[in-house]
Amino acid sequence: MELARIQQLEELAKQYGNPLYIYDGDIIKSQYKKLSEAFNNVKEVTFNYACKANTNLNILKLMKKLGTGLDAVSLQEIQIGLKAGFTPQEIIFTPSGVSFDEVRKAVDLGVNIHIDNFPFLKYFAEEFRNYPIGIRINPHIKAGGNEKISTGHVNSKFGISIEQIDDLLELKNQIPLNVQGLHIHTGSDIVDIDIFLKGAEVIFDVAEKFPNLKYLDFGSGFKVPYKEGDKQTDIELLGEKLGEIFNQFIEKYGKTLRLIFEPGKFLVSQSGYFLAEVNVVKETPYNTFAFVNSGFNHLIRPMFYNAYHHIINLTNPNAQKKNYNVVGYICETDTFASEREISEIREGDLLCFLNAGAYSFSMSSNYNSRLKPAEILIMNGETHLIRRREVLEDILMTTEEINL
Repeated sequence: MELARIQQLEELAKQYGNPLYIYDGDIIKSQYKKLSEAFNNVKEVTFNYACKANTNLNILKLMKKLGTGLDAVSLQEIQIGLKAGFTPQEIIFTPSGVSFDEVRKAVDLGVNIHIDNFPFLKYFAEEFRNYPIGIRINPHIKAGGNEKISTGHVNSKFGISIEQIDDLLELKNQIPLNVQGLHIHTGSDIVDIDIFLKGAEVIFDVAEKFPNLKYLDFGSGFKVPYKEGDKQTDIELLGEKLGEIFNQFIEKYGKTLRLIFEPGKFLVSQSGYFLAEVNVVKETPYNTFAFVNSGFNHLIRPMFYNAYHHIINLTNPNAQKKNYNVVGYICETDTFASEREISEIREGDLLCFLNAGAYSFSMSSNYNSRLKPAEILIMNGETHLIRRREVLEDILMTTEEINL
């Protein structure tokens, strides 16, 4: 990490305290530019930001300004998206296992909706005969960085099985369904471009059976590098190859279709830095533990996904490297890194966790009644507080105290 960046992060920690989330808006803009340029061979293409990665209102406003649409998976994400300035037509709601009442409310808001089960298709036809929908297909493709982020395999809860397409067509002939799009999403952290191309073959085959489509939604799953030399999705090559076969398909299909992707991690992950201070360095006969003033209440990805976050000692970056178990203050095992080689760590040092822009703050909690950290956005050289640090009253606000 460059010295100027280290100094900037240290200054922000002094100004706003820590733990602290910091996002660099210029990196987000650069990622969006890279993605849009990779698919400039496609006539109509839209990138819907998967806002579950980071739902801060200001991040969504930045995405809107860049020109993305929005991928929402809950009614609340829809509402935040509308508040951020997205129109209902720019939002696609792709729920999984929600109540049908939540779908009704999404219809009332006028957003695009994807449905992934037969009962809801029947309910929808009964209540909303002409409302346009997309259908999520499970392509039976095993992909993704690990089991928890693999969503398109045969045992996945997501989508209508590719083996049930005949049943889907029979249902479509029986009830009025205004199907305007098809959607697949096989998983996250996909490096192998052939996975996307295989998914394309599946969705193209299904699309031929639906003559009135307006778009095909390929989900996302692009992998970003987590450390030096790490593999990542070759976006340029993917754009070239997928764009070519997509163009060939729509020529065969007989009309222009919109190509949609739903990037989340790709757009925001590398923009994020998470800062935490070392409380104590504990030596045992077997390990050296560096305890920080945080835990899986703030950053659960290493514990939940076995995700790797590169860790830099901002206070002592050029010291001799030693092996540490970086752990938190939660009253359960909350290990950020095991036997990780890091510049010598001392009490009071400030550690920086990279790739903290996606699925980090958005998955945080108040476990152990701990408070959530502040969030900072750096845009055009200016620093903005985009979420204040919580105080105890925030936790108590929704609690009704009774006399016992």
